[in-house]
Amino acid sequence: MLDAIRRRDLLKHTACGFGYLALAGLAAERAAAEAPPDPLWPRSPHFPAKAKRVIFLFMQGGVSQVDSFDYKPRLFRDDGKDMPFDDARVIANTGARGSEQRVMRPLWEFSRHGECGHWGSSLFPELNRHMDELCFIHSLHTEGVAHGPATLFLHCGATSAVRPSLGAWIQYGLGTENRDLPGFVTIGPSAGNGGARNYGNAFLPAVYQGTPLGKAGAPASEATIRNLSNPRLSEADQRRQLDLLLALNAEQSGPSSDPELDAVISSFELAWRMQMNAPDALDLSGESAETLALYGIGEEPTDNFGRQCLLARRLSERGVRFIQVTYGDSTANPAWDQHSNMPKHADHARRVDRPIAGLLADLRRRGLLEDTLIWWGSEFGRTPYAQQKGTGRDHNPDGFTVWLAGAGVKPGFSFGATDEFGHKAEQDKVHMHDLHATILHLLGLDHERLTYRHSGRDFRLTDVHGRVVEGILA
Repeated sequence: MLDAIRRRDLLKHTACGFGYLALAGLAAERAAAEAPPDPLWPRSPHFPAKAKRVIFLFMQGGVSQVDSFDYKPRLFRDDGKDMPFDDARVIANTGARGSEQRVMRPLWEFSRHGECGHWGSSLFPELNRHMDELCFIHSLHTEGVAHGPATLFLHCGATSAVRPSLGAWIQYGLGTENRDLPGFVTIGPSAGNGGARNYGNAFLPAVYQGTPLGKAGAPASEATIRNLSNPRLSEADQRRQLDLLLALNAEQSGPSSDPELDAVISSFELAWRMQMNAPDALDLSGESAETLALYGIGEEPTDNFGRQCLLARRLSERGVRFIQVTYGDSTANPAWDQHSNMPKHADHARRVDRPIAGLLADLRRRGLLEDTLIWWGSEFGRTPYAQQKGTGRDHNPDGFTVWLAGAGVKPGFSFGATDEFGHKAEQDKVHMHDLHATILHLLGLDHERLTYRHSGRDFRLTDVHGRVVEGILA
């Protein structure tokens, strides 16, 4: 019978448990020595990086490339004509190709801007002033005809399967620059079209998920971290409370502990440090009147998105790795989704044009544009013909435009091209997987080496696809 008693149990139940306590102490020391380092500690990139951080300006719903930056003279010549097109939505629903569609000219006039002479329409007059800083990709194409799948693919590299978001992969690969703030922040995210999955960690450890500030459709002045401070307890009492909580949690942590528990423990520690740092980062009151005006803050219709962009700058200069700024109306109505009212594009452009131009100017004068990558774009573009021969444009995943600016990309440069209607990517085609690979490359990460083993196989953001777009690299 004695042989059936484990040595650990025997020690625990004899001599008032003192032997067990000693053994437990030794085991704890060994576990601490074997435990992996903090998962958010800064890590070296695979190779020297051009960018330290990314600000992604997500134009939810699909900006029309042929009304903004992809100038196609043939749309003016053939305006109103019925012509055959391979419509992505018709093909998805019926399989039919070559359906008759009515060509629709751009609603805004185009002209050349900057020394580079790139074409830009009057839809974005302030951004046109920065044309010599922008690097356009005119040949992007993606997966998914509807907003939900295409938005998930944009953020996670998959249309339906649960996969980690780009920001989570970046945190996993590089850790954080500032342990007193989250390394991945999403400002004004939408609850629809993937919702929290667009900034989630999926099967990566939970510490890599994004921290949301506010939500789409809500005032940016409310984009804050709730319950950040506790006015009922002194700082010393809160510190003692946290230490007790960490001690209790530490009994269950270690090399074989639950990753979700480890993430909770890490979040408690981060929350404590954030009390001293986040309020200052989120407080715009100390900015000069000139800076506020630069972003259009205090004026309509630019105040709301201007606050989001200024908040992104403040977070970027404090070392946040990946900051996503979403311009979106609501879950039910993605902002740029004009199926029957293309003039509505002008309302959205007036809200974002000046703030984005202000962000570019502010980053440049502070020396932050040298190591910050700005990415502007939507989940897809729009068709060069009128949807159902009406007054709007349908979704177009086959060829659309995004632009990058800042660290590591060629300024005043255009890459790739769509066909003569601006419908399908034709020259130097760039898939969304390729764009993801390129963004990781600029951060010093090899998209083929950035892997995580889950359910018996290695996963990566670009799955088994993707190539770096060397042609846009400075």
